[in-house]
Amino acid sequence: MTARPIAVVGASAAGITAAESLRRAGWDGPLTLIGDEPHLPYDRPPLSKQLLQGAWEPERLRLRTEEELTRLGLDLRLGTRATGLDVATRTLTLDGGERLACAGVIVATGVAARTLPAADGLDGVLTLRTLDDALALRARLSGGARRLVVVGNGVLGCEAAAVARELGHEVTLVGREPVPMAAAVGAGIGELLAAEHRARGVRLLTGEVAEFETAADPAPGAPAAVGGVHLADGSRLPADLVLLAIGSEPAVGWLADPALDTADGLGCDTYCAAAPGIYAAGDVARWEHPLHGRPLRIEHRMNATEQAMAAARNLVAELSAERDGAADGAGTERPERRPFAPVPYFWSDQFGLKLQAYGLTSGADRVETTVLDREARRAVALYGRAGRAVGVLAVALPPRQIRALRAVVATPVPWEEAADRVRAAVSAG
Repeated sequence: MTARPIAVVGASAAGITAAESLRRAGWDGPLTLIGDEPHLPYDRPPLSKQLLQGAWEPERLRLRTEEELTRLGLDLRLGTRATGLDVATRTLTLDGGERLACAGVIVATGVAARTLPAADGLDGVLTLRTLDDALALRARLSGGARRLVVVGNGVLGCEAAAVARELGHEVTLVGREPVPMAAAVGAGIGELLAAEHRARGVRLLTGEVAEFETAADPAPGAPAAVGGVHLADGSRLPADLVLLAIGSEPAVGWLADPALDTADGLGCDTYCAAAPGIYAAGDVARWEHPLHGRPLRIEHRMNATEQAMAAARNLVAELSAERDGAADGAGTERPERRPFAPVPYFWSDQFGLKLQAYGLTSGADRVETTVLDREARRAVALYGRAGRAVGVLAVALPPRQIRALRAVVATPVPWEEAADRVRAAVSAG
């Protein structure tokens, strides 16, 4: 009888890290890695920065070489989509109709870019989530100056707007919030970012898209192309290109088994388990953080890697316990599952600024922002929730200070204690 594989669904950073971690954790059985894109696993953060700018080519984004993938002994299924999962039998259904009975499954399908119904079939309205998306946008920005409207002033929209402006395009950044990245970083840091974008020539507007305008006289047989954006307040923005950066949706539409909780991602316990033998990692996973005491779903690159390692270790530990059954295991030491309790981290590069954050910055009920140098855009912000400091963010600070700030929020601490430690770290230089 052929041994059942562990299947990892999703072949980006979380997926490939999970596959490697399964091998390191001792899984020597069949291992299947399934990815819906045709490309070898690649890194996503450079899509809106180095790749879009033209500084990097796609090959540089590859997370592993073909030789490294071969050494993992993978059954690599690229260009293949999972369409269903039976939790009780741990059986995947693939888009060709194949059913794959598994020993365990790690779901790492990430998220999909949101779009707007009015954009369907309209040439020149793009999203930016995949390598192909980024290459299509880069090609559109390479043929001379364009009027680009970026809809959405979150992290992705801000990064893409900065790159496009550096490439010499006329850029308008439209968001629902009055300052960039407000939901993620708060008003104080958002105002600092707004000042930098304006100084670099980006036009910032607050509003919502009402409809798209089509360009006049399309070529015979060509699809209708975008010619402008109409906002809900009645204003019109001429546009040769529109980038929709309006957020994302967890890729859980294929998970219809009622045994799974798919409200805002795939719900998991503190071990990243969604059900017996079913784990999740990366942007798609919503898990109970043991230190913060509430469910979190984090769409950041570092979390994808760290959570994939944790999910893989815990799945191997569970399968080891299943294999050993009720035996007392005398003389052997079985691996044990461990809760996943990271210090979340994210970064963003916009123009010459680097933002770095540790802990939780969104959902704070208290934010204290200290601007250290307004011209240089140097600042630090502390984020709190229910009387405790849970996150810290730095803009344009040196590595030494960044390391000290991480220690402040490694575990939630009383607000005043954290505020004193932040002030000490910053004054230390």
